[in-house]
This record gives sequence, structure tokens and C-alpha cells, in this order.
Amino acid sequence: MKLNNLKPAKGSIQSNKRVGRGQGSGRGGTSTRGHNGQKSRSGYSKKRGFEGGQMPLQGRLPKRGFFSRNRIAYVPLNLSRIQEIADKYNLDAITLEVLRENKILKKGELLKVLAYGELKKAVSIEAHAASKKAMEVVTGQGGTITLVK
Repeated sequence: MKLNNLKPAKGSIQSNKRVGRGQGSGRGGTSTRGHNGQKSRSGYSKKRGFEGGQMPLQGRLPKRGFFSRNRIAYVPLNLSRIQEIADKYNLDAITLEVLRENKILKKGELLKVLAYGELKKAVSIEAHAASKKAMEVVTGQGGTITLVK
């Protein structure tokens, strides 16, 4: 076998359809687009989900669920994660600024402390909310949770 003998499999290579190159090509005139109309013009694109004027599928299906405008979404932070952060950065006080600097919290996110895991040392924590159990565990270790509005 030599490199100059290699050829693609028969029928695997096809030339592109060249449209709009005169009547002799068989694809001149309307360039396979039919006659005048919206779809024959340049720049045409239909909207996603458009079904020719028929009510599209996303409109035919019923709405599901409920979205409360008053819901406050908190980012959960477990005690085990707080212990990891305190050990990693050698901290006694975990504030919102420290969490934002270390990219644990994004700007504008609200923090809630949850009681999953163990806390091995006294840590003062600044948060927007905390569960009762988390409050008990932190104060039991000699730390504090400060709730910020």
C-alpha cells in the first residue's frame, strides 16, 4: 500500500449543489427555492417552535407548578463546610465578605447556615438566616451566629 494509491470509497465524496449559476446548470432562475415568497428571500428564518400558525406544542400543553414571587432563595452552608473553611483559611470569624472573596458566595446571594455535619471549634458566623439546630450547635461550641438583614 502506498500513499499515492489511496482513494476515498466510491460514492463517499459528492460535489456541492451549485445553485444560481444560470439556466444551463438546471438550477438557475429560482435556485431551487420555488417562486416568490417569504422563504425565497435572503435573511429568512422562522422562530423556534413555529408550526406554521398552528398553536405550537409549548402553547398546547398546560402550565405546571407554582412560582412564588415572594420566595427568598438562600444558599445553604452546612456546618461541615464551615469547619472546612475555618481550617483551610485559619479563621475564627466567617463573614459574608470572606465568603465572597473566596468565591463561596456570589454578590447578592443570601446565606443560610444548616446543621449538617460537625463543628469542632468555636466560630463566629455572619449569615442572613440559620436553622434552630445550627444555632444550638454553634452556641454549644462557644461560637456565635449573627443574623444580618
